[in-house]
Amino acid sequence: MRNIITWFEIPTTDIARAKAFYEALLESPLDDIQDFGGLKMAFFKRPENSSATTGAIVQHEEYTPSYKGSLLYFDGGEDLAPMLARVESAGGKIIRPKTMISPEYGHMAIFEDTEGNRMALYSQG
Repeated sequence: MRNIITWFEIPTTDIARAKAFYEALLESPLDDIQDFGGLKMAFFKRPENSSATTGAIVQHEEYTPSYKGSLLYFDGGEDLAPMLARVESAGGKIIRPKTMISPEYGHMAIFEDTEGNRMALYSQG
């Protein structure tokens, strides 16, 4: 098994707003919004020559943003602080600031996106 997770979908109620939030947070464009018969998706870009897990933000009547449920951690790079600093200016809310898990495991932070989803960041430093 190469990756436990192979794909993820983040529910939205306003896909354009969510797309703008994640582009600002990650400082990376998502693919243009695609409409698959009422299922709207904008895909996170996979690094070239990479098998990294990726996913999409999704808007459809069967997808409901949630503060409860699974917690998805985004890679915060060497130090998650710069990415976390973009959360509020992009329209999100910081729930837990940068917090050390342990010296061996690094740091994490939790935020709420513009859609009401609880998400997290992780970094070693």
